[in-house]
Amino acid sequence: MNTISPQTLDGPLLPEPQLDDVADLLTEEKIGPRDGAGKTVVVAMSGGVDSAVTALIMRERGYNVVGMNLRLFSPEDEDHRANPCCGIPAMDDARATCATIGVPFYAINMEIEFGGAVIQKFIDEYAAGRTPNPCLECNRHVKFRHLVQRAKLLGADCLATGHYARIVKGDPENGVPHRLFRAVDDRKDQSYVLYTLTQEQLEYIQFPLGGLTKPETRRLARAYHLPVADKAESQEICFVGNKSYADFVAEHRPDVTVPGDIVTKGGEVIGEHKGLVNHTVGQRRGIGIAAKRPYFVLQLDTGANRLIVGDREDAEAVAIDADTVSLVANDWNGEPFDADIVVRYRGVPHPAQVAVTSGDERTVHIDIPGGRGPIASPGQAVVFYRGDEVLGGGTICQVARRGLQQSA
Repeated sequence: MNTISPQTLDGPLLPEPQLDDVADLLTEEKIGPRDGAGKTVVVAMSGGVDSAVTALIMRERGYNVVGMNLRLFSPEDEDHRANPCCGIPAMDDARATCATIGVPFYAINMEIEFGGAVIQKFIDEYAAGRTPNPCLECNRHVKFRHLVQRAKLLGADCLATGHYARIVKGDPENGVPHRLFRAVDDRKDQSYVLYTLTQEQLEYIQFPLGGLTKPETRRLARAYHLPVADKAESQEICFVGNKSYADFVAEHRPDVTVPGDIVTKGGEVIGEHKGLVNHTVGQRRGIGIAAKRPYFVLQLDTGANRLIVGDREDAEAVAIDADTVSLVANDWNGEPFDADIVVRYRGVPHPAQVAVTSGDERTVHIDIPGGRGPIASPGQAVVFYRGDEVLGGGTICQVARRGLQQSA
């Protein structure tokens, strides 16, 4: 077994790794094959425990590991504590991890790429009454586009990240595509934000944590005395920090806080909102209307600056249209297919039928049998699953709801 020798970090000698405590986690079934001899891997290092253990695992598998921290956003607060996964403290944690396991560390600035592809789109989408997913856009445009390019320029054989998902390698030259699956840990599965991965990217990328649970990841980190073993997880949108997303958008687009009417689905005015940016489809709390039955947001009518509300059942989708569709295996023959659809991170799957509505197969119409679908919003990703396999997905552009005659 290729084990990691103790390293010195700021002077003192670190204890020996407690390998007996994690022998059950160092099997090929858990962490993948020990196939790294003579190969180099770039590991995306965020400063958290997941990416730290990813680097550790790839080192254990025999790879020459290069840790790379992406500077995506410069927080405004001096000590960068409001945005702990973006600032200097995160970079220092990533550097400390690399020093502990004895691998080189590099930090690269990708603020321009991140600002255009993720932050600006986030602001524009919310201002338009849509619900974007910045993590998905970061994966699509930054981590698995620009970072892959950087890794290849370094001559690396692959890129590894700390995502919880599984890739089953195929043989595309012989008609067997690479496939993407949920992680074994349902509570941490991140496959929803990875559906845009192409066959070329799946060939190059590895997700070493896909066969582990989060508690097992922390066990490995503690056994090897990684400095971030007990670091808390970041739960917020990284560039928003300790603000609300509405406040963040309003700082850049003051027009989104213009008050307007709150109306029922029948058009009755029942109150006033303080800006559509403060609301999302399906929201129940914070609408500001006292009633015997709770109101739910059905639609953000940006054209008339109205907030349309109704019963929860009224918000459920009966059909969904999506664009910018991509299929992981590129094996769609144009015929409708059955799938479970998911419209939010770790959301509940709903059976549906997906059919092409454009010649280039980039736009689809999704019918939901029984008309009791998820509460979906334009701008969200709709991802197609078959069991644990990710078939693909797209961006929701229209939703037909039970309680509204028109699509929204």
